[in-house]
Amino acid sequence: MREDFAQKQEPVISIDTKKKELIGNFKNAGRVWRDEPCDVADHDFPSYASGKMSPYGILDTGANEGAVYIGLSHDTAAFAVDSISAWWEQYGSVRYPSARSILILADSGGSNNPSNAAWQYHLWYALCQQHGLEVTVCHYPAGASKWNPIEHRLFSEISKNWAGVPLIDIKTALQFIRTTKTKKGLRVTAALNRKKYPLKEQIPAELQAQVVIRRHQPQPN
Repeated sequence: MREDFAQKQEPVISIDTKKKELIGNFKNAGRVWRDEPCDVADHDFPSYASGKMSPYGILDTGANEGAVYIGLSHDTAAFAVDSISAWWEQYGSVRYPSARSILILADSGGSNNPSNAAWQYHLWYALCQQHGLEVTVCHYPAGASKWNPIEHRLFSEISKNWAGVPLIDIKTALQFIRTTKTKKGLRVTAALNRKKYPLKEQIPAELQAQVVIRRHQPQPN
């Protein structure tokens, strides 16, 4: 699927939510050079934090460019699709002006769950109806998330960049995400999403019935 879309010069993006991070003066695994030591809290209790962030990432596998949208609310299907839609409006539509279809590589759990009615509806409404795209989603099977390119090409590089640095506030997190780069040319942008997303969103049956889904044959284990 990836090769087919690449040959047609249609966008292929890898998506997922990076590990949620507490915002505050907490230990962050890794080492960094300092002129003097940095004292941090002895426990990372959520009550010590000023908040928790959910970094949702989109990796354009062809352009080798990533975009991370930091949410301060719940990691829901609506948040995931809002992030993808924001990437398309800011970068994808500019980079692929003639694209009529898009391939999304996703894990099988969390906000990307293939059986999640809200995920299906928001993808259909935001990308298909609002932007006129035909969306193909390939979900990696359970236990195979490390095959998803975003894990080793984007998230691991962000973790390396802020290793040993306490994420004391959102500004610090955004700075280290935006300055992540590799010798192979990876560049990353980051933005903050302050919107509130309620849990357990229910999609009315009449809206869900409008979603047109054509299922592909799953690959054998």
